[in-house]
Amino acid sequence: MAPRPAWKGYLKLSLVTCAVELTNVVTHTEKVSFRVLNRKTGNTVKRIYVDSETGKPLGDGDEIKGYELDDGDFVHIDEDEIEAVQIESSHTMALDGFVDKASIQQIYLDTPYYVAPADKVSEEAFAVIRDAMAGKKMAGLARIVLYSRERPVVIEPLGKGMVLTTLRYDNTVRQPDTVFGDIKAVKTDQEMTELAELIIDKKKAKFDPSKFDDKYEDALLELIRAKKAGRKAPKAKATPKPSNVVNLFDALKKSLSADAGTAKASSSSKAKPAAKRPKTKAGAPKRKSA
Repeated sequence: MAPRPAWKGYLKLSLVTCAVELTNVVTHTEKVSFRVLNRKTGNTVKRIYVDSETGKPLGDGDEIKGYELDDGDFVHIDEDEIEAVQIESSHTMALDGFVDKASIQQIYLDTPYYVAPADKVSEEAFAVIRDAMAGKKMAGLARIVLYSRERPVVIEPLGKGMVLTTLRYDNTVRQPDTVFGDIKAVKTDQEMTELAELIIDKKKAKFDPSKFDDKYEDALLELIRAKKAGRKAPKAKATPKPSNVVNLFDALKKSLSADAGTAKASSSSKAKPAAKRPKTKAGAPKRKSA
Protein backbone atom coordinates (compact mmCIF):
# COMPACT_ATOMS: atom_id res chain seq x y z
CA MET A 1 0.00 0.00 0.00
CA ALA A 2 1.39 3.41 -1.00
CA PRO A 3 1.99 5.78 1.89
CA ARG A 4 -0.65 8.44 2.44
CA PRO A 5 0.50 11.94 1.35
CA ALA A 6 1.08 14.41 4.17
CA TRP A 7 0.16 17.36 1.92
CA LYS A 8 -1.22 17.98 -1.56
CA GLY A 9 -0.94 21.21 -3.49
CA TYR A 10 1.08 22.96 -6.17
CA LEU A 11 4.74 23.72 -6.83
CA LYS A 12 5.25 27.02 -8.61
CA LEU A 13 8.25 28.50 -10.44
CA SER A 14 7.29 31.91 -11.82
CA LEU A 15 4.37 31.09 -14.18
CA VAL A 16 5.09 27.33 -14.28
CA THR A 17 2.90 25.31 -11.91
CA CYS A 18 2.48 21.59 -11.27
CA ALA A 19 0.47 19.54 -8.80
CA VAL A 20 2.60 17.78 -6.20
CA GLU A 21 2.23 15.71 -3.06
CA LEU A 22 4.45 15.34 -0.01
CA THR A 23 5.17 11.99 1.62
CA ASN A 24 6.91 11.46 4.94
CA VAL A 25 10.48 10.22 4.56
CA VAL A 26 10.55 8.73 8.05
CA THR A 27 8.31 5.85 9.13
CA HIS A 28 7.85 4.49 12.64
CA THR A 29 5.67 1.50 11.74
CA GLU A 30 8.40 -1.04 12.56
CA LYS A 31 9.25 0.45 15.94
CA VAL A 32 8.21 -1.15 19.20
CA SER A 33 5.19 0.63 20.65
CA PHE A 34 3.24 0.08 23.84
CA ARG A 35 -0.42 0.54 24.77
CA VAL A 36 -1.57 1.66 28.21
CA LEU A 37 -3.53 -1.10 29.99
CA ASN A 38 -5.51 -1.50 33.17
CA ARG A 39 -3.15 -3.56 35.35
CA LYS A 40 -6.07 -5.33 37.07
CA THR A 41 -8.19 -6.25 34.02
CA GLY A 42 -5.61 -6.20 31.21
CA ASN A 43 -7.98 -4.06 29.15
CA THR A 44 -6.75 -1.10 27.12
CA VAL A 45 -7.63 2.32 28.48
CA LYS A 46 -8.66 5.51 26.71
CA ARG A 47 -8.16 9.16 27.51
CA ILE A 48 -11.14 11.45 27.94
CA TYR A 49 -11.43 15.20 28.38
CA VAL A 50 -12.73 16.34 31.76
CA ASP A 51 -13.66 19.81 32.94
CA SER A 52 -10.78 21.13 35.08
CA GLU A 53 -13.21 22.73 37.55
CA THR A 54 -16.14 20.31 37.78
CA GLY A 55 -14.21 17.13 36.98
CA LYS A 56 -17.08 15.98 34.73
CA PRO A 57 -16.21 14.32 31.38
CA LEU A 58 -17.10 16.22 28.21
CA GLY A 59 -19.69 14.90 25.80
CA ASP A 60 -19.21 14.58 22.05
CA GLY A 61 -18.80 17.98 20.45
CA ASP A 62 -18.42 19.83 23.74
CA GLU A 63 -14.73 20.63 23.35
CA ILE A 64 -13.58 23.79 21.59
CA LYS A 65 -10.16 25.36 21.08
CA GLY A 66 -9.30 28.43 23.10
CA TYR A 67 -6.59 31.09 22.90
CA GLU A 68 -5.60 32.45 26.30
CA LEU A 69 -5.42 36.22 26.66
CA ASP A 70 -3.18 38.17 29.02
CA ASP A 71 -6.00 38.60 31.53
CA GLY A 72 -6.65 34.82 31.67
CA ASP A 73 -9.78 34.87 29.54
CA PHE A 74 -10.04 32.72 26.42
CA VAL A 75 -11.09 33.46 22.86
CA HIS A 76 -13.15 30.51 21.60
CA ILE A 77 -12.25 29.24 18.12
CA ASP A 78 -14.03 26.39 16.32
CA GLU A 79 -12.08 23.81 14.30
CA ASP A 80 -13.83 24.78 11.07
CA GLU A 81 -12.83 28.42 11.64
CA ILE A 82 -9.19 27.36 11.80
CA GLU A 83 -9.57 25.24 8.66
CA ALA A 84 -11.10 28.25 6.89
CA VAL A 85 -7.89 30.25 7.38
CA GLN A 86 -6.23 30.02 3.96
CA ILE A 87 -3.18 31.81 2.54
CA GLU A 88 -1.23 31.13 -0.66
CA SER A 89 1.15 28.68 1.04
CA SER A 90 -1.81 26.62 2.23
CA HIS A 91 -2.03 25.18 -1.28
CA THR A 92 0.97 26.49 -3.25
CA MET A 93 4.72 26.32 -2.69
CA ALA A 94 6.14 29.22 -4.67
CA LEU A 95 9.88 28.94 -5.33
CA ASP A 96 10.91 32.52 -4.59
CA GLY A 97 14.65 32.11 -4.15
CA PHE A 98 17.52 29.68 -4.76
CA VAL A 99 20.55 28.89 -2.65
CA ASP A 100 23.40 26.43 -2.37
CA LYS A 101 22.04 23.75 0.01
CA ALA A 102 25.44 23.58 1.73
CA SER A 103 25.02 27.23 2.78
CA ILE A 104 22.12 26.31 5.09
CA GLN A 105 23.42 25.59 8.58
CA GLN A 106 22.46 22.16 9.86
CA ILE A 107 20.80 23.64 12.95
CA TYR A 108 18.04 25.07 10.72
CA LEU A 109 17.16 21.77 9.00
CA ASP A 110 14.09 20.07 10.43
CA THR A 111 11.92 17.35 8.81
CA PRO A 112 12.35 15.82 5.32
CA TYR A 113 9.54 14.90 2.90
CA TYR A 114 9.58 13.35 -0.55
CA VAL A 115 8.05 15.52 -3.29
CA ALA A 116 6.46 13.81 -6.30
CA PRO A 117 4.10 14.87 -9.10
CA ALA A 118 0.49 14.31 -8.04
CA ASP A 119 -0.76 13.30 -11.51
CA LYS A 120 0.38 12.47 -15.04
CA VAL A 121 -0.39 15.98 -16.33
CA SER A 122 2.11 17.48 -13.87
CA GLU A 123 5.04 15.17 -14.65
CA GLU A 124 6.58 17.26 -17.44
CA ALA A 125 6.52 20.57 -15.56
CA PHE A 126 7.78 18.80 -12.44
CA ALA A 127 10.69 17.31 -14.40
CA VAL A 128 11.60 20.69 -15.92
CA ILE A 129 11.76 22.38 -12.49
CA ARG A 130 13.70 19.44 -11.01
CA ASP A 131 16.22 19.26 -13.86
CA ALA A 132 16.72 23.04 -13.92
CA MET A 133 17.65 23.02 -10.21
CA ALA A 134 19.89 19.98 -10.73
CA GLY A 135 21.63 21.69 -13.66
CA LYS A 136 22.36 24.81 -11.63
CA LYS A 137 23.14 22.73 -8.49
CA MET A 138 20.76 24.90 -6.51
CA ALA A 139 17.99 24.32 -3.97
CA GLY A 140 14.75 26.29 -3.92
CA LEU A 141 13.30 28.21 -0.98
CA ALA A 142 9.55 28.31 -0.44
CA ARG A 143 6.85 28.33 2.24
CA ILE A 144 4.16 25.81 3.07
CA VAL A 145 1.33 25.55 5.58
CA LEU A 146 1.78 22.12 7.16
CA TYR A 147 -0.01 20.88 10.30
CA SER A 148 -1.57 24.31 10.93
CA ARG A 149 1.74 26.17 10.76
CA GLU A 150 3.43 28.03 7.92
CA ARG A 151 6.95 26.72 7.57
CA PRO A 152 9.89 27.86 5.44
CA VAL A 153 11.24 24.97 3.36
CA VAL A 154 14.12 24.09 1.08
CA ILE A 155 13.50 21.86 -1.96
CA GLU A 156 16.19 20.02 -3.93
CA PRO A 157 16.34 17.34 -6.64
CA LEU A 158 16.63 13.71 -5.57
CA GLY A 159 16.74 11.10 -8.34
CA LYS A 160 13.44 11.13 -10.26
CA GLY A 161 11.79 13.23 -7.58
CA MET A 162 12.67 15.92 -5.08
CA VAL A 163 13.10 16.17 -1.34
CA LEU A 164 11.69 18.98 0.77
CA THR A 165 13.08 19.80 4.20
CA THR A 166 11.20 22.08 6.57
CA LEU A 167 13.33 24.79 8.14
CA ARG A 168 13.26 26.21 11.64
CA TYR A 169 12.61 29.90 12.17
CA ASP A 170 15.63 31.87 13.33
CA ASN A 171 13.90 33.00 16.53
CA THR A 172 13.30 29.35 17.53
CA VAL A 173 16.94 28.29 17.17
CA ARG A 174 19.43 28.73 19.99
CA GLN A 175 22.57 30.18 18.51
CA PRO A 176 25.83 28.28 19.18
CA ASP A 177 27.30 31.08 21.30
CA THR A 178 24.54 30.68 23.89
CA VAL A 179 25.86 27.17 24.60
CA PHE A 180 29.50 27.30 23.50
CA GLY A 181 30.21 30.81 24.77
CA ASP A 182 31.63 29.62 28.10
CA ILE A 183 34.03 27.13 26.52
CA LYS A 184 37.53 28.48 26.98
CA ALA A 185 39.91 28.67 24.04
CA VAL A 186 42.47 25.89 24.37
CA LYS A 187 45.79 25.73 22.55
CA THR A 188 46.12 22.06 21.65
CA ASP A 189 49.39 20.18 21.44
CA GLN A 190 50.32 19.58 17.79
CA GLU A 191 51.60 16.05 18.40
CA MET A 192 48.42 15.02 20.21
CA THR A 193 46.29 16.52 17.45
CA GLU A 194 48.25 14.54 14.86
CA LEU A 195 47.71 11.34 16.87
CA ALA A 196 43.98 12.04 16.93
CA GLU A 197 44.07 12.64 13.15
CA LEU A 198 45.77 9.24 12.67
CA ILE A 199 43.00 7.57 14.67
CA ILE A 200 40.41 9.31 12.46
CA ASP A 201 42.25 8.06 9.34
CA LYS A 202 42.21 4.50 10.71
CA LYS A 203 38.45 4.70 11.28
CA LYS A 204 37.60 6.32 7.95
CA ALA A 205 34.58 4.67 6.31
CA LYS A 206 31.84 5.19 3.74
CA PHE A 207 28.43 6.30 4.96
CA ASP A 208 26.15 3.25 4.93
CA PRO A 209 22.86 3.71 6.83
CA SER A 210 21.97 0.03 6.31
CA LYS A 211 24.60 -0.80 8.93
CA PHE A 212 22.85 1.23 11.62
CA ASP A 213 21.15 -0.95 14.20
CA ASP A 214 19.03 0.06 17.15
CA LYS A 215 20.48 -1.86 20.09
CA TYR A 216 17.92 -0.40 22.49
CA GLU A 217 15.11 -1.64 20.22
CA ASP A 218 16.73 -5.09 20.16
CA ALA A 219 16.87 -5.10 23.97
CA LEU A 220 13.17 -4.18 24.15
CA LEU A 221 12.29 -7.03 21.76
CA GLU A 222 14.32 -9.44 23.88
CA LEU A 223 12.38 -8.29 26.94
CA ILE A 224 9.07 -8.82 25.09
CA ARG A 225 10.09 -12.31 23.91
CA ALA A 226 11.13 -13.29 27.44
CA LYS A 227 7.87 -12.06 29.00
CA LYS A 228 5.81 -13.74 26.26
CA ALA A 229 7.58 -17.06 26.98
CA GLY A 230 6.93 -16.69 30.70
CA ARG A 231 10.58 -16.09 31.54
CA LYS A 232 12.00 -13.41 33.76
CA ALA A 233 13.15 -10.20 32.17
CA PRO A 234 16.78 -10.54 31.06
CA LYS A 235 19.24 -8.86 33.40
CA ALA A 236 20.86 -5.77 31.98
CA LYS A 237 24.58 -6.12 31.43
CA ALA A 238 26.48 -3.53 33.41
CA THR A 239 28.53 -1.34 31.12
CA PRO A 240 31.43 0.64 32.58
CA LYS A 241 30.89 4.38 32.42
CA PRO A 242 33.77 6.31 30.86
CA SER A 243 35.64 8.83 32.95
CA ASN A 244 37.76 11.83 32.06
CA VAL A 245 41.15 10.93 30.60
CA VAL A 246 43.98 11.54 33.06
CA ASN A 247 46.86 11.35 30.56
CA LEU A 248 45.54 12.43 27.15
CA PHE A 249 48.78 11.66 25.28
CA ASP A 250 48.94 8.07 26.60
CA ALA A 251 45.26 7.53 25.85
CA LEU A 252 45.76 8.66 22.24
CA LYS A 253 48.79 6.38 21.78
CA LYS A 254 46.95 3.39 23.28
CA SER A 255 43.91 4.10 21.08
CA LEU A 256 46.09 4.17 17.97
CA SER A 257 47.82 0.91 18.95
CA ALA A 258 44.51 -0.79 19.71
CA ASP A 259 42.97 0.30 16.40
CA ALA A 260 46.09 -0.80 14.51
CA GLY A 261 45.99 -4.22 16.22
CA THR A 262 42.32 -4.68 15.39
CA ALA A 263 42.88 -3.71 11.77
CA LYS A 264 45.90 -6.03 11.47
CA ALA A 265 43.98 -8.99 12.93
CA SER A 266 41.07 -8.32 10.60
CA SER A 267 43.25 -8.07 7.49
CA SER A 268 45.29 -11.16 8.40
CA SER A 269 42.16 -13.25 8.89
CA LYS A 270 40.92 -12.19 5.47
CA ALA A 271 44.26 -12.85 3.80
CA LYS A 272 44.95 -16.16 5.58
CA PRO A 273 45.36 -18.89 2.93
CA ALA A 274 43.30 -22.04 3.14
CA ALA A 275 45.04 -24.93 4.91
CA LYS A 276 46.57 -27.43 2.50
CA ARG A 277 45.17 -30.93 2.51
CA PRO A 278 47.61 -33.66 3.40
CA LYS A 279 48.83 -35.56 0.38
CA THR A 280 47.36 -39.03 -0.05
CA LYS A 281 49.98 -41.78 -0.06
CA ALA A 282 50.32 -43.79 -3.23
CA GLY A 283 48.07 -46.80 -3.17
CA ALA A 284 46.03 -45.58 -0.21
CA PRO A 285 42.27 -45.80 -0.81
CA LYS A 286 40.42 -42.53 -1.33
CA ARG A 287 37.71 -41.68 1.23
CA LYS A 288 34.27 -41.89 -0.27
CA SER A 289 31.97 -38.93 0.29
CA ALA A 290 28.92 -39.65 2.41
